[in-house]
Amino acid sequence: MDSIETQIHTQWDIWASDDGSTDNTCNLLETYRNKWKGHLSILTGPAKGFAANFLSLITNTAISADYYAFSDQDDIWEPDKLHRAVTWLKTIPQNVPAMYCSRTKYIGADSVELGLSTNFSWSPSFRNALVQSIGGGNTMVFNQAARKLLAITANHEDVVSHDWWTYMLVTGNGGQVFYDAYPAVRYRQHGNNMAGQNITLMARMARIKALFAGRYTTWNDANIKALNEVRDVLTEENRIVLDIFASARKKTFIPRLIGVIRSGVYRQPFLGNLSFFVAVILNKL
Repeated sequence: MDSIETQIHTQWDIWASDDGSTDNTCNLLETYRNKWKGHLSILTGPAKGFAANFLSLITNTAISADYYAFSDQDDIWEPDKLHRAVTWLKTIPQNVPAMYCSRTKYIGADSVELGLSTNFSWSPSFRNALVQSIGGGNTMVFNQAARKLLAITANHEDVVSHDWWTYMLVTGNGGQVFYDAYPAVRYRQHGNNMAGQNITLMARMARIKALFAGRYTTWNDANIKALNEVRDVLTEENRIVLDIFASARKKTFIPRLIGVIRSGVYRQPFLGNLSFFVAVILNKL
């Protein structure tokens, strides 16, 4: 909250959706609401998980702005985060869905720096978004056109996460995404993270274990189902990509490999793409 208060871009309001906290969150929010006088609204979440909580804010017609940002409760924004995001977003026509996201700096519970997140240097696209989320929700800022797109497609409880869904929809609709290599958020790591770093050997081993356990397959199932339910908002080209990839997942090895290559989907960076094709070979898509 303090890091939002000290943003260079000073025109902001906060809508906080408490989704069933059992600590002192509500009391702290009340303190800030009294301090900020009209700049903080407190809502009760739907109690269906973090993705549904964020999407409930997207569909809330009482919230209106030129730009929107997701914020987690335990991270720290760099002072120029909103300024950098809005500066880029203003270069995009207002009728084009557009989303800013960035790299993050990992910090511990005591705020000690732990390292940087992966720097994704390949171009953002629907072919990437279909199999990977490169922008953490805590870094995302998007325009009104993107918000409208999300609002008409938000009632899908099957989506894996609100940020991955945002990346898929904006690119799927032909919108613009800018990934900033500058770490605009200090992303706190602790034992209760819903999602966390992937820079240590143990973290990477845990993700490999999850791959073999079928978690990646479950995620793809959920995302493809949700995308098919809103396929009318996708461009014709991206509907074809979706169909080729979805069909390839169900085939035997050689047709599966050919189908995935034809779809053009990819993860990044290089090692991430290599692990993706391991999943193709092991039929863990």
